[in-house]
Amino acid sequence: MNIGHAAKRTGLPTKTLRYYEEIGLVKPARDTNGYRAFSEVDIHNLTFVARSRALGFSVEECRTLLTLWQDTDRASADVRKMAALHLARIEEKIADLAAMRDTLSELVQGCAGDDRPDCPILNGLAGE
Repeated sequence: MNIGHAAKRTGLPTKTLRYYEEIGLVKPARDTNGYRAFSEVDIHNLTFVARSRALGFSVEECRTLLTLWQDTDRASADVRKMAALHLARIEEKIADLAAMRDTLSELVQGCAGDDRPDCPILNGLAGE
């Protein structure tokens, strides 16, 4: 199938499909006219990568996950370790965002929002 059809099937933009080919995540065959010819395996791999990216895995992590998925002799412990590390990073980001929310919420609540020049938000950002 051509790149447009592959994009429609995977929900990925054609630009992303070209990029994934350029970096070697997928290697679609070429028709005699030179156009890409995506196979069902390519579509499955692209869908796998898209789902992995949607979960926040980096492109290189997706490459590793795809390699692990294709290796029928893999140990599930390897996959679990990768996913657990990624989950820990996500939980750390959530904690950081919660702390940011709490700090900003305090600053906003402390501001009268009136015509006075005194601004607790700016003072807080300035470290005062």
